[in-house]
Amino acid sequence: MQNISETVLEIDLNALGNNYRYLRSKLNPDTKILGVVKAFGYGSSAVAVAKELANLGADYLAVAYASEGIILRDGGVNMPILVLHSLPHNFESIVHRCLEPNIYSKKILLEFIDYAEEHALENYPIHLKFNTGLNRLGFSEEDIPYILEALSKTKSVTVKSALSHLAASEDHAERAFTLQQIDAFKRISKALIAGLGYHPILHTVNTSGILNYPEAHLNMVRTGIGLYGFGNDPVQNKFLQPILTLKTIISQIHEIAAGETIGYNRAYTTPSPVRTATLPIGHADGISRALGNGVGWVTIFGKKAPIIGNVCMDMIMVDVSEISCNEGDEVLIFGNDPTAETLSEAINSIPYELLTALSQRIKRVVCRK
Repeated sequence: MQNISETVLEIDLNALGNNYRYLRSKLNPDTKILGVVKAFGYGSSAVAVAKELANLGADYLAVAYASEGIILRDGGVNMPILVLHSLPHNFESIVHRCLEPNIYSKKILLEFIDYAEEHALENYPIHLKFNTGLNRLGFSEEDIPYILEALSKTKSVTVKSALSHLAASEDHAERAFTLQQIDAFKRISKALIAGLGYHPILHTVNTSGILNYPEAHLNMVRTGIGLYGFGNDPVQNKFLQPILTLKTIISQIHEIAAGETIGYNRAYTTPSPVRTATLPIGHADGISRALGNGVGWVTIFGKKAPIIGNVCMDMIMVDVSEISCNEGDEVLIFGNDPTAETLSEAINSIPYELLTALSQRIKRVVCRK
């Protein structure tokens, strides 16, 4: 039954609940869960996902930047929110909106303490990020004495959590390296706690870490992609449900003779007569140009329709020569079959990239299927 009239991204909160409960089943009852809702909730709706996570019992949220946390606050989300990549320029916004900064360097630590003291803050929650091998953001283990000394001189902040980030928790071939990271973080945590005199929350695992390294769950775990339906593993994917379904419609159907060309740069020449459907979605919506020229496809009434020619900014053309369909009919880009992971694999990408590339001009529809 036709139920859409434009390109829409459906966000299934029941699927989100399934994924949350599955991940929760892997944890001890007293282990906290931090839900990652950065990048518009991995391309969905950060506010809708955050509110549902609150209803499901999540303990914390995380965003990449302060601006994302502000969107959540403006949307009525009151949970604790960790800003993973805090910047001095945003300290005022972070404090004003009761966000919690991730502190990852000596410079950021001193600047935030200065800001907190200047504004007469007391025990403002901060989070300390340690680099154990990802080599992206974070203090080194050797920075612990410096951190402790700086903290001992102020009452403006308190350490709410200490964290690190695993580099390859989904790759079983990198198990030895991951265990080294876990051991390093445990060693860092022990030294930090001894110096602080109190026990902050400790967290280092992501979705794959939850599933593959139960010994590293500690006080809290972080999960992003797992909430949205992907476990970075075919076995785990069977227990998770993609929460996003991207659909569009057929705008126009063409009957094209043999020897004609289709689309920009005349990238496709018809070897025989072909029937095409033009769809109102393109690379400005997050459909990579790499999916053009037969690499990617859409699904119409359960049948594959290859993308032919180059992906345009606002449109794609697909071959429907073997599919009985009409203008206005519904088209599936991805959902449960194919999934975003299946489609992204066609261009050697990952579902993270496909989902987070989805344009904000696509209409979001929150539902429960």
